[in-house]
Amino acid sequence: MRIALAQFNPVVGDIAGNTAHILRLAAQAQAAGADVLVTPELALTGYSPEDLLLRDSFYTAVNQGLDALLDLDGITLVIGHPVKIGQERFNAATVMRDGHRLGQYHKMLLPNDEVFDECRYFTPGAAPLVVEVAGTQVGILICEDMWHVEPAAEAADAGAECLLVLNASPFHRNKIEARHTAARYRVEESELPLAYVNLTGGQDELVFDGASFALNCAGEVVAQAPAYDDALTLIDFAHGDLQPSPLAALPCHLESVYRALVVGVRDYIGKNGFPGILLGLSGGIDSALTLAIAVDALGADCVHAVMMPSPYTADISLTDSRDMVKRLGVQYSEIAIQPMFDQFEAALAAQFAGLPIDTTEENLQSRIRGVLLMALSNKTGKLVLTTGNKSEMTTGYATLYGDMAGGFAVLKDVAKTLVYDLSRWRNTVSDIIPDRIITRPPSAELRPDQTDQDSLPDYAILDAIMVRYVEGNRSAEDIIAEGYPEADVRKVVRLLKINEYKRRQAPVGPRITQRAYGRDWRYPITNRFS
Repeated sequence: MRIALAQFNPVVGDIAGNTAHILRLAAQAQAAGADVLVTPELALTGYSPEDLLLRDSFYTAVNQGLDALLDLDGITLVIGHPVKIGQERFNAATVMRDGHRLGQYHKMLLPNDEVFDECRYFTPGAAPLVVEVAGTQVGILICEDMWHVEPAAEAADAGAECLLVLNASPFHRNKIEARHTAARYRVEESELPLAYVNLTGGQDELVFDGASFALNCAGEVVAQAPAYDDALTLIDFAHGDLQPSPLAALPCHLESVYRALVVGVRDYIGKNGFPGILLGLSGGIDSALTLAIAVDALGADCVHAVMMPSPYTADISLTDSRDMVKRLGVQYSEIAIQPMFDQFEAALAAQFAGLPIDTTEENLQSRIRGVLLMALSNKTGKLVLTTGNKSEMTTGYATLYGDMAGGFAVLKDVAKTLVYDLSRWRNTVSDIIPDRIITRPPSAELRPDQTDQDSLPDYAILDAIMVRYVEGNRSAEDIIAEGYPEADVRKVVRLLKINEYKRRQAPVGPRITQRAYGRDWRYPITNRFS
């Protein structure tokens, strides 16, 4: 039996387009001698359709796509899709060949944590599915089923000789290794080889990294598809086991995160039909990394960087920004904001009489920049990328309707310390970020001689606290007991709590950790628990 794993990038809701793509992949698989083509989880609709799954007309379109695939002869198809039976909905895989439906599997285990809320939409399946393909009995699993013992064990008991696993497994740091580990457990327990196919591409805040693979009966990786790229991976099952196939090299940790961000930007812009992007360039590390990611995602011709200096903008910020845009070849504009700031101050002078200068004046500068960027966006149709990072979003070190104004927050789930690591890594590929941007102290440049650490703990400490409290669900007391300064821990936790209202109004951004400020962070704004 020759298996073809169809690792590809569907568009949510484009059922006709996804169907056509699967038909093209099936033709390629047939030409390569494959007996069975295995698509990812919900390949027909894209993952996740969310509340589209509640519309009856959605299933009408799904059934039309399945009917079109049913007409294909000469190869077995394993198609991931949703199905509605009576009043129940299932996350399903239909096996079809030569106009016949050989069986339909319903996902048994429905994840309801992190970014998943499948219990909202689906009823769990109750039975294994084992079908014959080219003389081999294959068992079908869907994603979460592989992370637990029972579904694979039931397939083995039903006579399976090989497991085929359909997946829509979103990326987060170290996810590829975690998948391999879970798969090895299933192989060891069931004594069956396993082939795993995953989606690629970006869908709102989720990024799917592909990296499909296969394990033989010894738990060894015998096939490995590339990460992030579409691929048709062929694997032979013979003599009771999966045979060795080419192994694509997987990216290192920093490259994997960087590529996830690139894919997230590319598909958010491309799938939503924006002609390009705008971003505010400041001479700082966050906007520099965002610019690099934007260019790698879309190409320099689609990117417009705008520098909006004030009297507090350092000369080196202007110099370094001009240097970077020259290296990249993007469109570049400079718009001084001092005349507009003076007009705002004059208009508000009577209202502010007798009151000290404070963050109000700083926020005015940021909001003027936001208005300018949004005006350019309205005029050109390009989407504004925000440049704030996860450390800033945690502590509220960002201005609503100012630097938070935009349509996609590229670094929303990237800690400040990781921003530096990614920037250094990107410069090993090609030297595009001026070194001084990486080495100088970070500053919002909204008042004289300002640095971020005037208001925040050192980023190494802040990020360590954030990882433990946000991503690890540790208490403040636990973090203090680890040796982190109590004043810093209390400050970060307090800032996190009081700035939830800002995060609720922030644009979406690509998820690269197990706990991002998106679908998997649902805290009340009004909240007295810390």
